[in-house]
Amino acid sequence: MDFLPDVLAGFSAAPLEGVTIVRHDAAPASPRAVVLHVHGYNDYFYQAELAEWFASQGLAFYAVDMRRAGRSLMPGDHPHDMANIAEQGDDIALAAEAITELHPGVPLIIHSHSTGALAAAIWAADRPHPATAGVILNSPLFGLRMGRRDRAAMVALPLINRTRPHMIVGNRPAIYAKHLHVSGGGPAAFDTVWKTPAGVPTRAQWVHAVAQAWRRIDAGLGVTLPVLVARSDSSGPERDDNPLMMSQDVVVDTDATARRTPLLGPGARELVVKDGIHDLTQSPPGPRAAYFAGVKEFIDEVLA
Repeated sequence: MDFLPDVLAGFSAAPLEGVTIVRHDAAPASPRAVVLHVHGYNDYFYQAELAEWFASQGLAFYAVDMRRAGRSLMPGDHPHDMANIAEQGDDIALAAEAITELHPGVPLIIHSHSTGALAAAIWAADRPHPATAGVILNSPLFGLRMGRRDRAAMVALPLINRTRPHMIVGNRPAIYAKHLHVSGGGPAAFDTVWKTPAGVPTRAQWVHAVAQAWRRIDAGLGVTLPVLVARSDSSGPERDDNPLMMSQDVVVDTDATARRTPLLGPGARELVVKDGIHDLTQSPPGPRAAYFAGVKEFIDEVLA
């Protein structure tokens, strides 16, 4: 890979077969492990402080902007679309192989978020890289808060996917992203083209791919690796009038996460972060510190 200076200061990036590998330049000389960060929907890697925290733990840090996302977005792409969760698994596998070749013999830790965490869970069950020591799922997309109409639409989804897979079935602003951005009073200064408060319309095939992944989990996923599933202690509506917008998960259903965590495999454990938001690494200081304390404990254990 040919790493060149990235749009994010202190990082380098290299294209690789449709994805982009982002490298933290201030990596330890002899890392005790290498971390691969996997982003979610309407997302890309921008969290410089996350990489710096991992570096402070003696870990080399890389991230992957997956196909049709962030740095990897190409003209004509429908952002983040997929027909099968295995497509994102392909991107994780590609990135894992590339960075472990750069660090031969060094254990691999997957740190993943939201839809990327759902994909990482399926990847860890089907084809984990041999160097993988543990998998961290930060607010995985294991369920959504649905009303009666949403549940009725899910019944019709298989037919829609067969006949009109590119049909837009969801299209609304990303209120969470608006509040997360510095312009909305949040902590994050991300590119609003690559992570847009306007939201990204979802196609039928994307929703179908997610639903099929949920069915896989419900049948028992059989992951044998150690897995840390981290979530907020509550979920709520993604609305401007929600007073808990920045102290609960307004994207995924945390009850579904709690229900599906034991189904991942014998090595799955839960980390519940009081007052955490959807991306727990972007939570207010107290919940963020609690998240990193839990991650540190997990990493120290799997690397012992």
